[in-house]
Amino acid sequence: MIPRRSLLRLLALALPCVGIFAGVPAQAAGIYRTSGDCDGFPKVSLRTPDGLCVGLVASRLGFTRGVAVIGDDIYVADMGSWEKGRGRLLRLPEGGRGAPQVLLTRLDRPNGLVPTADGTLLLGLAGRVVSVDPKAEQPAAALRDVVTGLPNDGRHPLAALALASDGALFVNVGSATDHCERADDSAPDPAKPCPETGGTPPRGSVLRVAADALPADARTLAPFARGLRNSMALAVLPNGTPLALVNARDAIDQADPGLSDEALPHDFYTVLRENADYGWPYCYDDRKPSPEYPHFDCSRVEVPTLLLPPHAAPLGMLVYRGSALPGLEGRVLMTYHGYRDTGHRVVALAIDDRGLPQGEPQPLVSGWDAAKGVRPQGAPLGLAELADGSVLISEDHNGTLLRLARARPAASP
Repeated sequence: MIPRRSLLRLLALALPCVGIFAGVPAQAAGIYRTSGDCDGFPKVSLRTPDGLCVGLVASRLGFTRGVAVIGDDIYVADMGSWEKGRGRLLRLPEGGRGAPQVLLTRLDRPNGLVPTADGTLLLGLAGRVVSVDPKAEQPAAALRDVVTGLPNDGRHPLAALALASDGALFVNVGSATDHCERADDSAPDPAKPCPETGGTPPRGSVLRVAADALPADARTLAPFARGLRNSMALAVLPNGTPLALVNARDAIDQADPGLSDEALPHDFYTVLRENADYGWPYCYDDRKPSPEYPHFDCSRVEVPTLLLPPHAAPLGMLVYRGSALPGLEGRVLMTYHGYRDTGHRVVALAIDDRGLPQGEPQPLVSGWDAAKGVRPQGAPLGLAELADGSVLISEDHNGTLLRLARARPAASP
């Protein structure tokens, strides 16, 4: 019999594989019915604060992950599937009003995507980060390695990225396992350190690469912060403060039936502290020992800045810098990708200039439960801000790109 965790892992890998693989159309997982207009795009049925709406920019884009904007061009990383070499880089010109164009194919699990000040793109692939000149006549010939030596195996091989104003690049190095379990899914030895935490680079960490150190080999870099199971969303404040959204472990009830998998552990938002250890896999939440490591001294690990709902699966983050969307200026927008009740929504968090929360996350886009003939269950992931202040939202399970915008009053008859 396949162990429960292994079966869940196989299902998780299989479910997202929808969309357009290597240019071959496939049936999308979910279709939106549109009605009316949302600032020039067909409006979809989702809940937003008064004065905002969500429009459908494009569908059937594949396994859409990171999204970035340069001028009037939108770029989308299509991971293709969890199989190697099935990914693509797409361009949607004219602010998404033009037909999608394929710039690159056969990419290995592309995920993070950020624009640079000189008009190039940094793209996180399994095992490396590359720069892409999207205006090149042959973009594939213009690929350049930026960071090499990243791990490309295990449970979390995808690279999330964030770029600071000084050119420093932050890169996620996800854990290879859920909680350092062995290959047969048995519990780790509580008397021994988790082997992953001693790798080069250590799994479950975030790297910082200074601009003058690029290109870099990740195997030569000391981690900026560690003990972070999978920081799938990274961002940097204008003052250089790095932020992370961290996906916590699964199946804690399998290790201790007295603990609830529905309620524990919490995912979290945190201001990253240099040289800090956040405890994975030995601790969870506010310095609580993991059931596999009951005697570990968690008093010495860093406390997360803010606990988020358990299994929300935050995969995208954006520090909103525009003013077009009322009430959002300076807030952190976060996508909750998870399929459980805590997921499939976008929230906004007020912060101060140090990144510290000023209250709790507030609903921004919700009501994303599946409704036959109306909308699929939401799978929000990537976020990017357009020049007009509207916000793009990519969805991997549904292969769509959406746009959060200000609702325009209907024209007088």
